[in-house]
Amino acid sequence: MNIDNTAALHFIMQDDIFLLNTEKDLYNKKVAVAEAVITEAEEKAPVAVDTPALETIKYKGSNTSGYVVLVHYPELEFIHDAHLTALENTFKRKGIEPDKVAIVNMAAHDEIGFELINAQLQPRKLLIMGNHALPAATVPVKFNQLDQLHSCTVLHTFSFDEMMDSNENKKLFWEQMKLL
Repeated sequence: MNIDNTAALHFIMQDDIFLLNTEKDLYNKKVAVAEAVITEAEEKAPVAVDTPALETIKYKGSNTSGYVVLVHYPELEFIHDAHLTALENTFKRKGIEPDKVAIVNMAAHDEIGFELINAQLQPRKLLIMGNHALPAATVPVKFNQLDQLHSCTVLHTFSFDEMMDSNENKKLFWEQMKLL
């Protein structure tokens, strides 16, 4: 058998290979070149980085109106039925179809921040119902006053539990809600 590349001999033959002194230098150079090519390929190979998957925000409604409502109900999937009715009536009074509003229960998404909400839902108007509904690590916003957060108008106001028994809180909420 005639082998042109002496570096390949150890792959073909399982026995010990003895090289002549004149072939040793050529063999060592070819092995060094092959190892350099392998090392270079390993350096250029993409490194797998463990990145956490972004959480998908689950919401009720079609999210086509630009309004996003954040609520907090640990025991429910989205919102209490009586509170949903009150919220729907509020949006109807503003001339907005309630099913076009996105309602997010922050109890199910307690680790997400405003940036993720903004990226996924792209709200133009954000209604935060109570202190427990605030997204994680959010820049402080004024309470029951319209505020601006990036390109979004925000109203951080009372939760429905705080409004249901207080006509004063309902009145304060509605005055700001008319402007949102």
